[in-house]
Amino acid sequence: MEDEKIFNRTEKKYVISRSEYNYLVKAIKNHMKKDGYYKSGIYNIYFDNDNYDLIIQSIDHPVFKQKLRARSYRGYNKVFFEIKTKINRNYTDDSDENLGYKRRVLITKKDYADYIKNKADFMTIVQRDSEQKTDIQIAKEIDYMIKHFDLKPKILVMYDRESYVGDDELRVTFDTHLKYRTANLKFSKNSADKPYFNDKKCIIMEIKAKGYLPLWLVHALSEKNIYPQRFSKIGNIYKKIRKEQDALQ
Repeated sequence: MEDEKIFNRTEKKYVISRSEYNYLVKAIKNHMKKDGYYKSGIYNIYFDNDNYDLIIQSIDHPVFKQKLRARSYRGYNKVFFEIKTKINRNYTDDSDENLGYKRRVLITKKDYADYIKNKADFMTIVQRDSEQKTDIQIAKEIDYMIKHFDLKPKILVMYDRESYVGDDELRVTFDTHLKYRTANLKFSKNSADKPYFNDKKCIIMEIKAKGYLPLWLVHALSEKNIYPQRFSKIGNIYKKIRKEQDALQ
C-alpha cells in the first residue's frame, strides 16, 4: 500500500481478459518485482453531493477533474482521505492517458467515522496526528471541499489488487472482483455488494509511470493488441446504478 502524501504520474487503464493477464504477468515478472503489499483488498468511499456533480463531471471527460474519496485496505486500521486530480492530456481521442495527482492525509478509521458523523473537527484530528505543514494544508482543502460543495459519502467501490513495481517508479496493478454498494458505507464486505462485471474474468489493469513505458512492456502490450481505454471505476459504476434506478421507475 502506498504511503506518499503527494505524488503525480501518468496513468493508463486497460480492461483485459484472464488469458491476456496470464501473458502479461509472465513478461512483468521478468522485469518487475512484487510490491511490498503485493495483494490487497481495497475499499474506496467516494464523496459527492446529492446531484452527483463531481461524478457526472468526471463522466463528461473534462480536461481537468477532481474526486474526493476515502480509501482503506482490508485488515488496515487507517484511512487515506484524499483529493484525486486528473488532467487528460489526450482529451481529443478515446484513450485514457491522464496525468494524475493525489493529495492525502492519513487518519484512523475511528477518526474518520467521528468526522463523518460530525463528532469531531477534521482540522483538530489532523493537527493532533501530524505537525507537517503539508498535511495541514491538504486537510484544509479536504475540509473546504466537503463543506463548500456539500459532499458526503455516496458510493463504496471495492476490489482485489495485485501490484508490481519496477524501475523509474513504474507501477502495474491488476484489479479483480470489482463490486459496489450505495448504503452502509463502511470499509468491509456486505451481502448487499454488487459485482460490476457480468464476466468475472474481466480485469482492470493500470500502468502508472513517471515518463515513457519501457520497450519490453510496449512490446508485450503490442503482441496481444492491448490498448489503453477510458475506464473510470466510479464513473462506470455510477452509470450502472442510474440504469438500475431507471429500470425500477
